[in-house]
Amino acid sequence: QVHVVESGGGLVQAGGSLRLSCVASGSVFNDMAWHRQAPGKQRELVASISSGGSAIYADSVKGRFTIFRDNAKNTVSLQMNSLKPEDTAVYYCKANQRFSFRDYWGQGTQVTVSS
Repeated sequence: QVHVVESGGGLVQAGGSLRLSCVASGSVFNDMAWHRQAPGKQRELVASISSGGSAIYADSVKGRFTIFRDNAKNTVSLQMNSLKPEDTAVYYCKANQRFSFRDYWGQGTQVTVSS
């Protein structure tokens, strides 16, 4: 059974940093990604990383956020620097299961950036 669990959210002042972590268990995975959803908005991709380490980022976070992955531990992390109030959202980890290509989501972790 696949489980995806995030941690590391919290409250931070604008300009500060946070690191989110996610552990996916119960399978092996293709891409792993972070998405976010702000109140009243659709969920959007923040960053994604392949099993080979290739990463893509939303334009809004390029140069500020970095995604890391440890394939041996099935973990993916998101280092968020120079945070802005508009980064406030619930952040979700997504793991795409190898062979089935099914997406598994975590429960989300709140990130709040105060101005």
